[in-house]
Amino acid sequence: MKKSKVVSATLSLLGIIMIVIGVVLQNDISNKSTLIKQNEDKVNVVNMSSSNRVTKTKVIENSPINDTINVKVEEVSMEETPQAEYIPPRIEVYAGMTIDELSAKLDKNLGVGYIAGKGRLIATKSLELGVDPYVATAIILHETGCKSNCSALVINCNNVGGQKGGPSCGGGSYKAYATIDDGIVGHIQNLYNNYYSKGYNTIATIGPRYAESGTWVSKINWYVNQISAS
Repeated sequence: MKKSKVVSATLSLLGIIMIVIGVVLQNDISNKSTLIKQNEDKVNVVNMSSSNRVTKTKVIENSPINDTINVKVEEVSMEETPQAEYIPPRIEVYAGMTIDELSAKLDKNLGVGYIAGKGRLIATKSLELGVDPYVATAIILHETGCKSNCSALVINCNNVGGQKGGPSCGGGSYKAYATIDDGIVGHIQNLYNNYYSKGYNTIATIGPRYAESGTWVSKINWYVNQISAS
């Protein structure tokens, strides 16, 4: 009888021990599962490098009874990432046009020969000094005749504005320039120095001081209208 009680007590003790071991193992497994979940939440962590490549870390194997977590590292080139197209801002410089549009409009009216293709030079220099580029171009067209055939003053002395002064063009009263670009810049500089900077900034106020002809103002206005409508 005593023997059976000892056996029964022993079995009860073993049962309690087994329950304790089970609880301990369950807690250990639970803790490791939590660690694994935390690592899985870190999948695709991005590390930048100086070589413009992205490193993506991905968990590929987890073991509840092994502290080692195996990972796979993948490299992806930043060049493969689509970039947004850069669109430069539209900068309007005159009458709602950009410098490119204004230059192209002037080029349409500069005719042939010596002043053809000088629209950008006229536009940039005029805007730099605050001279109306349409007026500057209209005077060039009227004074040179280059809408059809350029005058001898343009061909021989690069004088596009009918300016007088030195150095002399062939010993006469008209001014000579070394190049056609110099002549264009000199013409616009003259408009600024002697007219715009002194308050004569319209065709009507420039005309009486620029030319003796009573039809000069109407002719310049005609050219300005042609340029504007082109």
